[in-house]
Amino acid sequence: MKTYSADKIRNVALLGHSSSGKTTLTEAVLFATGVTKRQGRVEDGNTVSDFDKEEIARKVSIGTTVIPVEWKDTKFNLLDTPGYFDFIGEMYGAKRASEGSVLLVDASSGIEVGTEKAWKNLEKYVTPRIIFLNKMDKEEVNFENLLSNLKEEFGDKIIPFALPIGVSSSFKGFVSVIDEKAYEYSGTQRKEVELTDDQNVEIDSIRESLMEKIAETDEELMEKYFEGEAFTEAEISKGLRLAVAQGDLVPLVVGCAEKAIGVDFLLEVIERYIPSPKEIGSVKGLKDDKEVERKIDPSEPFSAVVFKTIIDPFVGKLTLFKVISGKITKDMELYNSTKDKQEKLGGLFVLRGKNQIEVSEIQAGDIGATSKLNFTRTGDTLCAKNNPTLYEEIKYPQPTLFLAVEPKAKGDEEKIGTSLQRLTDEDPTFIAQRNAETKQLLIGGQGNMQLAVIVDKLKNAFGVDVNLTNPKIAYRETIKGTASVQGKHKKQSGGAGQYGDVHIRFEPCEEKFVFAEEVFGGAVPRNYFPAVEKGLIDSLEHGVLAGYPVVNLKAILFDGSYHPVDSNEMAFKIAASLAFKKGMEAAKPILLEPIMKYEISIPEDYMGDVMGDMNKRRGRILGMEQQDDGTQKVTAEAPHSEMFEYAIDLRAMTQARGSFTMEFIRYEEVPTNIAEKIIAEAKAERE
Repeated sequence: MKTYSADKIRNVALLGHSSSGKTTLTEAVLFATGVTKRQGRVEDGNTVSDFDKEEIARKVSIGTTVIPVEWKDTKFNLLDTPGYFDFIGEMYGAKRASEGSVLLVDASSGIEVGTEKAWKNLEKYVTPRIIFLNKMDKEEVNFENLLSNLKEEFGDKIIPFALPIGVSSSFKGFVSVIDEKAYEYSGTQRKEVELTDDQNVEIDSIRESLMEKIAETDEELMEKYFEGEAFTEAEISKGLRLAVAQGDLVPLVVGCAEKAIGVDFLLEVIERYIPSPKEIGSVKGLKDDKEVERKIDPSEPFSAVVFKTIIDPFVGKLTLFKVISGKITKDMELYNSTKDKQEKLGGLFVLRGKNQIEVSEIQAGDIGATSKLNFTRTGDTLCAKNNPTLYEEIKYPQPTLFLAVEPKAKGDEEKIGTSLQRLTDEDPTFIAQRNAETKQLLIGGQGNMQLAVIVDKLKNAFGVDVNLTNPKIAYRETIKGTASVQGKHKKQSGGAGQYGDVHIRFEPCEEKFVFAEEVFGGAVPRNYFPAVEKGLIDSLEHGVLAGYPVVNLKAILFDGSYHPVDSNEMAFKIAASLAFKKGMEAAKPILLEPIMKYEISIPEDYMGDVMGDMNKRRGRILGMEQQDDGTQKVTAEAPHSEMFEYAIDLRAMTQARGSFTMEFIRYEEVPTNIAEKIIAEAKAERE
């Protein structure tokens, strides 16, 4: 594959609902451009894009794949992203590496949740985009209704650049509104056909809307438009490019990826209207904590952003990057400015699916890959050591579903830990962490499908079998009352004995633990105070109700006695622990549970269901706030124990339109009936 300059490159992320045909489109492009001799099928598990074992088994994309193709002296890097919501993080990386997007819509299903979510993201970041109305050959497809629904949902900025010829199974081609020509397909070959009178009328109507969009891009053009003057071809081309780049115009193209109809025209529209990296001009970063602008130009110092990592137990770690400035060659020394580490380049290639195509250099604006980088992770900046740059890291959604990992076979713990660590390198929306308190190994992700894939990868790629269970809750214990008790430790057995006697008052407080003393007349010598405090601190680890750590406790040593010979630090430490047990039991001990704060974004329609469900979970709604995108943000608090599977349940309640974030805020008393169950379970476990 030859080296391409930035003006001859188009980096495009393919977005859309699961099964809208993104992977099938990449197969059609590979076939139409002559890279493959036959078109692979997702159902047959033989596509270039979905090469991972888990993808082939599930027949859905799990990770972003780069599919580079060369066509008419332009290089297209198509980034095929998963449509399934658990793998939403993959879209963030693909968007970082691309200047534009193609939003695929299944014409037989219309606007789906994934369509809405992708559109929101495209609007938020003002991404130049094209809609590809796929599967136009399916039964009961009504183009006019679909177009009307899309405009109603997403606005009048959507304008068809292609109109279908034929309906459902007789769909055979399209009319190009821009070129005012009609084409029909025989296999992948298209031939021009005569326009009908009806088609000419439709073209004229749509071109009128397009002229308005063009006029809005420039004041001079606006004047020309109002004076009734026709635009030149150059003005039309420039105006359309500008309108698409600014997100004010979204071309809609029709086709059928499975039959490769309209795929070559889609490439033409991408080439004509999606900005090249060169048109983006420059990217801002940091150099020595000061803002610096790097031009997308091969003569600039080298810099690149890592947008994807692939872990393969056999090949090792593959790092995919987008070159922002300068160029990278095989013999280059790399510097990771995010980690402040030198890296050795393990070969230079472009990836097409899993196939590595070796290249001698990759220039600004293009996408490349290397292997065996030790320190580099997704989101890091690679650059020249003598002229460093640091770009903003990719912000990924935080995990919302956590489960505990338990090995099926003894002795696999260490292997599980290292394998999970490697998988977190591959997927930044997934984390693995050890809970210091419950001692459980937890994995967190966006949903149950993502975690199921992790479990299968552990088994198939790393050879370890695990079970997933609900995590243990980190409860706490405290007291509501006050109690004054005596703790006395007396032991006499030949030789020196042991004697420690303390009187301690226990009471609630705001801090985690406070130790104070009110001893008069040397009843307990001062040198034993630290031993008493140490005995109490050690006892805080396990409360008297269910063995959970004790918090918000104040202990005041106010009296006691000692023996001039038999008293020592150990005796007073033991006496303090005896007093602790007695004092806790006498001072109305209670169980506390962690309360989390939730910010839930949902469409208005689901408000009643979400609020009703929150009440069932012992939750409290704190407020509601209308968002700019029309959704409602509900702020609520609820016990952690009631919210384990909220990620799954919210998705079910809102047809996957809802999302949430959570954070710990405080501990609260557990209701008596629930506390009794927890205490009984803890007792049974101890026995």
